[in-house]
Amino acid sequence: MKLVLATRNPHKVRELAALLDGYDIASLPDGVSLPPETGETFAANALIKTRAAAAATGELAFGDDSGIESAALGGAPGVRSARFAGEDATDADNLALLIERAPAGSALAYVCVIALVDPRTGEERLFEGRCAGTMAPAPRGAGGFGYDPVFVPDDRADGRTMAELAPGEKDAISHRGRAARALQDHLDQIVPARR
Repeated sequence: MKLVLATRNPHKVRELAALLDGYDIASLPDGVSLPPETGETFAANALIKTRAAAAATGELAFGDDSGIESAALGGAPGVRSARFAGEDATDADNLALLIERAPAGSALAYVCVIALVDPRTGEERLFEGRCAGTMAPAPRGAGGFGYDPVFVPDDRADGRTMAELAPGEKDAISHRGRAARALQDHLDQIVPARR
């Protein structure tokens, strides 16, 4: 079954295709533009882009919004995780600012919300995944991306950061992995009814 992912980011397409076993994941076609993510929540931003993708393609579409929340920063950067250090910030810029502002050992949480929109029925569903952790004293690891070098997940007892985990280890506990598994469970239930 084909699903349109509301992005042209090849990294995200590969990652979600690997997490959603048995589904044909297509990136957003050229010529389809997505509106800006102006929502104040991960769910709102996921819905903004997924509704646009579903309306433009007429296909079952899904999209996600995700980020990191720091308890020491009152939940920031949250939906502004990709722009924490400014509109044109790099992953390194954003990571450096989090290191500057959040103390080692403070609570962190990765959050991902995946929206699923069916343009034929108008049905919209949301699937949330969370991964709790703490701020590492210093960045470690060469894997992952974004804030992974300072995120020590609570689900592991060995103290490794997300950037030190193998891809399969990370997928098993990550916010995106958990949201994708919830989406997969839902799709596995509804697919026979759509054929």
